[in-house]
Amino acid sequence: MSDPNGVVGVAGARMTTSSQARPPLVAGKLAEAGAVLSGVLYFVAFAGFDQWWLSFVCLVPLYVVLHGQTTKRAMWLAFLTGLAMNLGGFYWLLNMLKTFSGFPTALCLVFVVIICAYQALRLAFMGWAYGRAANRSWPVPVVFAAAFATSELVFPLLFPWYYAATVHNVPVLMQLAELGGPILVGLVLVAVNMAVAEPLRARLASSEANRKVLGVGVLSLVGALLFGAVRIAMVKAQVAAAEPAQVGYVQGNMGLMQKREKPGEGLRRHVAMTQELRDKGVDFVVWSESAVTFSVPEDMGMKTPFYRERFAGKLGVPAIFGAVLFRADPDRERWFNTAIATNDKGDVVGRYDKQYLLAFGEYLPFGDDFPILYAWSPHSGRFSKGTSFDPVELDIKGKKHAISVLVCYEDILPAFTNHMVAHANPELLVNLTNDAWFGDTNEPWQHLALAKFRAIEHRRFLVRSTNSGVSAIVDPMGGVVTHTKTFVAEAQQGEVRWMRSHTVYERVGDAPWWLLALGLGYASFVRRKSVVTAQPSSSLV
Repeated sequence: MSDPNGVVGVAGARMTTSSQARPPLVAGKLAEAGAVLSGVLYFVAFAGFDQWWLSFVCLVPLYVVLHGQTTKRAMWLAFLTGLAMNLGGFYWLLNMLKTFSGFPTALCLVFVVIICAYQALRLAFMGWAYGRAANRSWPVPVVFAAAFATSELVFPLLFPWYYAATVHNVPVLMQLAELGGPILVGLVLVAVNMAVAEPLRARLASSEANRKVLGVGVLSLVGALLFGAVRIAMVKAQVAAAEPAQVGYVQGNMGLMQKREKPGEGLRRHVAMTQELRDKGVDFVVWSESAVTFSVPEDMGMKTPFYRERFAGKLGVPAIFGAVLFRADPDRERWFNTAIATNDKGDVVGRYDKQYLLAFGEYLPFGDDFPILYAWSPHSGRFSKGTSFDPVELDIKGKKHAISVLVCYEDILPAFTNHMVAHANPELLVNLTNDAWFGDTNEPWQHLALAKFRAIEHRRFLVRSTNSGVSAIVDPMGGVVTHTKTFVAEAQQGEVRWMRSHTVYERVGDAPWWLLALGLGYASFVRRKSVVTAQPSSSLV
């Protein structure tokens, strides 16, 4: 009898070289159906649908059907998983493209399929790397996990996501993010999936189950639970000992066209709700991305009392709000999606310009090279990237506090946030967002789910103010302290703590996963020479 992955021989067996191909465990349309099933389970487990328990099994069909496949076939099957996952999980892309581009629905639907197909290439890349390494006799479970981690690390996406977000409502499973970010949390889930799949794989292969795969799955889950329970208790104690502050956040709920057509109404709402929060005793307030919709020349906004005289002097508390600045350079006008910080008198005391711009909304890919694209897509912006990672500083009760601001979807980018925190060493993370582009769909909840991990990775509070929801306060354990509903105008307040903490993930970032990616790259091109497979000898009954 051969071992479950065909990597060692046993007595009484005829030994053959490891290059001899093994037949797939599942062939034909059944394999494709299994791949699609994984994709469906994936998006149902994901944030928005929130059947998180499926995160323990949704990769099981894919893991089983990949066994024994050629590299090309493995790539195709994994692509089907990714396509099903994206079409179901990111259904809100249709509304976004209709809003952004102005194209007819049929053409937007074509673009949705194209974007989802591109996003599915992350899984296809995983299947390719798996097929290359597995067919060079490297251990299948290790290869599957390494391909998973590498695909999440290196593949560029228009709308980033991480498998770890499937358990965003289970804080005890999220705490490993302070050691290895969302990839480490995802690897634990992958290990559990492989353990669940192992008895099925063994039955289809007519072999014994691999006890190592079962053991690693169980130990990974138990270890994650124990670590999470211990760290949650420890961080709660640190939170209790930290200096508190009352923060208010305003959700204006202005429609996309309404924001542009009636900027005065949006400003009126934000000022009125901020004054109510001030009267309740908040220490500072946070508004959403581009809450101040009208564009302002850069020098006027930063070097004159424009904001103070227009509205900030009426607030009576320090504030961070989204604005739009522009300047005329010799080559063209440059626009910036900006966060402005003001003191309790309304004077500007800080600024952060968004660096990761949203494709199709704030810029068009290749638009600078082919300007005609902007003529074809008149609703798309043409913003420029910021360059500084410096925090803004607010004077709260006579003491200055450093705050790192993330605009729009920058709060779902772990490496970017890690770089910012390492540079600024802030006491608080703040996110300004406008998710109204995506409608009242799962997207705002998915955005919040992905953002929660930044609070854990850096053990700081995260305050999110969005135009239409979900606005929230997230604690350093990834729990939601307070949050709004979607598409309602409201202001809320809650307590945060000024905290600084240097986690393992902040110090080493994704370095371990880059090393793993290098190892996978080696395994994808170099055969494991010392390995032999065992096949039953003709003399055995």
